[in-house]
Amino acid sequence: MTDVRVIINREPDREERVVTTGTTAAELFADDRSIIAARVAGALKDLAYAVQDGDEVEPVEIGSKDGLDILRHSTAHVMAQAVQQLFPEAKLGIGPPVKDGFYYDFDVEKPFHPDDLKAIEKKMQEIIKRGQKFSRRVVADDAAREELAGEPYKLELIGLKGSASAEDGSNVEVGGAELTIYDNLDAKTGDLCWGDLCRGPHLPSTRQIPAFKLMRNAAAYWRGSEKNPMLQRIYGTAWPSKDELKAHLDFLVEAEKRDHRKLGNELDLFSIPEDIGSGLAVFHPKGGIIRRTMEDYSRRRHEQEGYEFVYTPHATKGKLFEKSGHLDWYADGMYPPMQLDEGVDYYLKPMNCPMHNLIFDARGRSYRELPLRLFEFGTVYRYEKSGVVHGLTRARGFTQDDAHIYCTRDQMADELDSTLTFVLDLLRDYGLTDFYLELSTKDPEKFVGSDEAWEEATEVLRKVAEKQGLPLVPDPGGAAFYGPKISVQAKDAIGRTWQMSTIQLDFNLPERFDLEYTAADGSRQRPVMIHRALFGSIERFFAVLLEHYAGAMPPWLAPVTVVGIPITDEHVPYLQEVAAELKKRGIRVEVDASDDRMQKKIRNAQKQKFPFMLIAGNEDIEAGAVSFRYRNGEQKNGVPVAEAIAEIVDAVERRIQV
Repeated sequence: MTDVRVIINREPDREERVVTTGTTAAELFADDRSIIAARVAGALKDLAYAVQDGDEVEPVEIGSKDGLDILRHSTAHVMAQAVQQLFPEAKLGIGPPVKDGFYYDFDVEKPFHPDDLKAIEKKMQEIIKRGQKFSRRVVADDAAREELAGEPYKLELIGLKGSASAEDGSNVEVGGAELTIYDNLDAKTGDLCWGDLCRGPHLPSTRQIPAFKLMRNAAAYWRGSEKNPMLQRIYGTAWPSKDELKAHLDFLVEAEKRDHRKLGNELDLFSIPEDIGSGLAVFHPKGGIIRRTMEDYSRRRHEQEGYEFVYTPHATKGKLFEKSGHLDWYADGMYPPMQLDEGVDYYLKPMNCPMHNLIFDARGRSYRELPLRLFEFGTVYRYEKSGVVHGLTRARGFTQDDAHIYCTRDQMADELDSTLTFVLDLLRDYGLTDFYLELSTKDPEKFVGSDEAWEEATEVLRKVAEKQGLPLVPDPGGAAFYGPKISVQAKDAIGRTWQMSTIQLDFNLPERFDLEYTAADGSRQRPVMIHRALFGSIERFFAVLLEHYAGAMPPWLAPVTVVGIPITDEHVPYLQEVAAELKKRGIRVEVDASDDRMQKKIRNAQKQKFPFMLIAGNEDIEAGAVSFRYRNGEQKNGVPVAEAIAEIVDAVERRIQV
């Protein structure tokens, strides 16, 4: 036995340890049951990995991001084992970890029933209790094909080795340099219970799955393509403790209550008619009020910040997107072309920036005009696959609050700084206050321009982001093809993170469009271009706010800020007079003059989540007052009308929530 020197890296501590040949990662961390894997030289390893001389070994805790992925992927294997034990004819697809859970796809004769999921869950519990060991085994390609001859989808994956994709989850199966199969072995006898093609790593034992639940099943195309067979997908979730599982399930209940699609229907705000098409929404009158109010306030703030409004068409010749590079890099996200004008390709625009470049280039520009800030509520169209379209948050047609800023190199840093400050302040005005920033850098396989330009742009953005004093998270390879970007990530009322505004620095499109301005010395110079979407899209931001506020929009955004509720019909004219005074102050108000009894009118107003109710009867009229009722059920009686109006106007003007 020879000595092996390893470094154990537990940030911020580093420990050098001498062990004997054959020592496993499990033995290094035997005193800590929360450690379920190890990272060695950047690669995740099973705890069964035998450490080598010079290894730097980092423990992976079950509650870390990597640890949760390993837990959930291991649980997906247990689920697949249970499915094949209960449904022997089931063929295996792919089973990756996903945000907050996992799924596995199966080819079965008929869709799973909810009772099937209960039976699968019970079988999984049995497998977990047996404490089967996950055992890694390297196999040659031909041997894997022979062993998996009865699994057609696995055979297809073997052919992808080295080119597997994270988008369809195939990288969890064949994402490494070699093929491996993970066997589930009986803890007592070592007999093979089940096995699956998998990159790994996994938990040491099924017994280390503390808490899980199967959530639902759905249909899904094999590897996400409509050209492939339809499989049955089972979704599940797994957590390091039963308490964390319960907290997650409680969170899902709350999130379901806040689902913007549900609220949109209940509050009569918008719909997505089948006659129009998936991902294409129409806004109803009340939803239209919210949207217009959002847009009007944004327009006013942009004008104050020196932006100039422009308008561009919805369709353009394909040549424009060839020039911008979008047809090279973005064609899959665009609708197919329409052939017009004797065979000329026209496209619905997926973004506005090429057209804004044409506005900049419509005449000569002087340095005195810079920075030039062009802004548009521009409707764009992107072909999203049917499986990812989701209400207003992932749509096929939507309106971006899109700005493109053209400035000099000297102005660039200050302009980025002021733009990011403006973005954050405006988001705060709408009630979002909990942010962090994400810096997306170059995708080495998908970019245009020089490395030097990218490095300069990335460093400028980094310094601008750091000035805000917010957490800055790296997003390696996440930039668009033309430049790095800062993304504002906002947390909502129940802690979910939404990507909001993006700010992208671009040295490349001005080059492709040959944009120039005349500098102070008379020379022709290339402007820097900043892409900036504040809401991202109006529709998506609408949905985020609707879920953030659970439909109870603050008074300034609510489609009806005040509803007048008469005790009897004879009190209607009095409340109509009060309503007329509120309307003079710009307040959206209705008087419920229906035949319903007063208590039902109050219930109706509460269901519609109106911020304020003004109730009036004989005593109120005699006193020139109202009973002032809030959305939460609190009520003040005998409030003078002028005082009630002043409180409502103040809440609207200060954009506060009630």
